[in-house]
Amino acid sequence: MRLDKFLKVSRLIKRRTVANEACDAGRVLINGKTAKASAAVKVNDVIEIGFGTKAVKVQVLDVQETTRKDDAKELYKYL
Repeated sequence: MRLDKFLKVSRLIKRRTVANEACDAGRVLINGKTAKASAAVKVNDVIEIGFGTKAVKVQVLDVQETTRKDDAKELYKYL
């Protein structure tokens, strides 16, 4: 699955366009490397997102095309 779509489906970032812009600005890392929006996300990848002065680091537990809002938190685990 594409990185920008995973960020939207998992609700780490609300909109796919915002996720795309964050990737283009170099604020999203996969396994410690800067990632483009089209990068593939796999189970056990570590995603780090920079939000201003703080960073959010999560591990991917599952990859799904769609999910309900209640189940979105089961796609990742905070590190």
